[in-house]
Amino acid sequence: MNKLPLFPRLPSLIGVVHLPALPGSPRYSGKNGDARSLLRRDLQALKSGGAHGVILENFGDTPFLAGAAAPSTIASLTALAAEARQLFPGPLGINLLRNDGIGAMAIAQAVGADFIRVNVLVGARVADQGLITGIAEKLLRFRREIGAEKIRIFADVDVKHSAPLAAGYTIEDEARDAWERGGADALILSGCGTGHGTDPEHLRRAHSAAPRAPLLIGSGTTLETLGSFLPEASGFIVGTALKKEGKLNAGLVRSFVRSLSRVKA
Repeated sequence: MNKLPLFPRLPSLIGVVHLPALPGSPRYSGKNGDARSLLRRDLQALKSGGAHGVILENFGDTPFLAGAAAPSTIASLTALAAEARQLFPGPLGINLLRNDGIGAMAIAQAVGADFIRVNVLVGARVADQGLITGIAEKLLRFRREIGAEKIRIFADVDVKHSAPLAAGYTIEDEARDAWERGGADALILSGCGTGHGTDPEHLRRAHSAAPRAPLLIGSGTTLETLGSFLPEASGFIVGTALKKEGKLNAGLVRSFVRSLSRVKA
């Protein structure tokens, strides 16, 4: 497994905080305290369970905008991320769904976060939002413009809830383009949807195309399937499997960390 930027321990566990609907989204409850309470609760579980990193997602904002997020979303997520930066000592990431890498980069720079997740860095995908196109050229220029070169870009390959637009555009093609041409610092492989398992063969294919790239498993990992992604996987982004009765559970986090601690990098 290749070294994952920002994470000295390999393989690493990055816990996901699935935020509820934020102001401006169709399902917003009208209560600003809901997201803050969930954030504090989940961060405490991840911290006490020993997670190596955390990523925040505006998970409840469905249906997502295909491009730039609304100003209200960016403002709310910035406030929550600033609080997360104070509460969690390890690497902090931002995923601004559906594909607002520019907004995520701006938030990360403002609050001192360490990385962002970008669903479509290169190429084009068809999703429930319609057509989503790659943003590598705009994102890398923006990162340079605001002096945020230290913020890493973790890019999805064959991202969940989507299909490639171009016929014949393979996982190998996308992994190679994201790593060699798109400027990604790590690549993420996921299943067909949130909580759905990733195909280990997809990981092998991405590794064959970009053998120097750190590779993360982005959905569906369980304690039972974890071993099938080694030794290629440098880390795991896990949300659903760390929950008990809908809440992140410190005991489940601890079990994942213990399992990973037995793996030799």
